[in-house]
Amino acid sequence: MPVTEAKVRIDKWLWAARFFKTRNLATEAVSGGKVHLNDGRVKPSHGLKPGDRLRIRKGELEFRIEVTALSERRGSASEAETLYREEPDSIAAREARRDERRLQHNAAPQPHGRPDKKARREWRRLTGK
Repeated sequence: MPVTEAKVRIDKWLWAARFFKTRNLATEAVSGGKVHLNDGRVKPSHGLKPGDRLRIRKGELEFRIEVTALSERRGSASEAETLYREEPDSIAAREARRDERRLQHNAAPQPHGRPDKKARREWRRLTGK
């Protein structure tokens, strides 16, 4: 449901594009400096227009996108994907980070069932509990 207006609030757009689950989370991210518009910090009420470039940080992930359409309403995920275009190097960096996390998870030793008495004592000795 693209909007024909010239500008839409950045927090509304981030929510409509499904980068954040609620508008409040989008507002907090913009206010907290996690979202940059054209390499500068903005307020949540700042107007967004097609062609603007956004850098969005969510935890370890970073999205670098270009706004292609505006919307004030949250639609389906397929509709949300039409509102922006992500840069290829941003996609590659996120996939590389995902693969790195997957390798780290597989390399970590996994516990085998419930700890026995000796393992519990060792854990208490190490943690001080």
